[in-house]
Amino acid sequence: MIIEGNLSVKAALLGQQREVLRLYIDEEKHSRDLSYIKHRADEKNVPITYLSRPEIDAMASGHTHGGLLAEVTPARWQELSDIHAENPFYVLVEGIEDPFNLGYIMRTLYSAGCCGLLLRKRSWETAESTIIKASAGASEYLNVVMCEDPVAAIRRLKEQGVVCCAAMRKDADIYYEADFTVPLLLAIGGEMRGLSSAVLKEIDRNIYIPYANDFRNALNAAAATAVLAFEVERQRASALRI
Repeated sequence: MIIEGNLSVKAALLGQQREVLRLYIDEEKHSRDLSYIKHRADEKNVPITYLSRPEIDAMASGHTHGGLLAEVTPARWQELSDIHAENPFYVLVEGIEDPFNLGYIMRTLYSAGCCGLLLRKRSWETAESTIIKASAGASEYLNVVMCEDPVAAIRRLKEQGVVCCAAMRKDADIYYEADFTVPLLLAIGGEMRGLSSAVLKEIDRNIYIPYANDFRNALNAAAATAVLAFEVERQRASALRI
């Protein structure tokens, strides 16, 4: 598969999610960022092919590649057993179909210190280039676990002392009244289908985001993830300062 642009290519080179097979660079392109990318490619023995801009354009699917493409393998996803964190913060997301939304969520979670994103297993291969770009490269650094059985994954985490909270208004507490300094899993559903009943049966506590008015429609999953994930980061950072 081909990924495009400095940001995506740099993330693929620096991350651990995939192998970079070859770079394709506009023969007229020169910049400090590109020099850094070429240096990293040389360190990993990634071959570089220089092409004319029309040749680069013909290979690219978009128009924002900036004269840099990379041929890469599909992502290598993690297992729960691969993730080691002293005070883990996991997020499980269900019902997300749009690769842009998934990329936005990954960007937020990596920035907020999430140690692992759990997704129901499916193929994102045809959308990986979009996900990398939408996540600003964060998808290449964030641990992602593709779960055959999300319920089994939740039960395994609970056995390890992880508290599981769901973004769900029914019988819920305001999110900032919950203790997010403990080992934690947040479960967040998409706007259309939400969280599955099987997942909700495993949840310890429901939380919700209060609004300033009587607006009845839920925030989209990417927005809700940002609110909740950075509350986790805020509480944990505050606890460290005490």
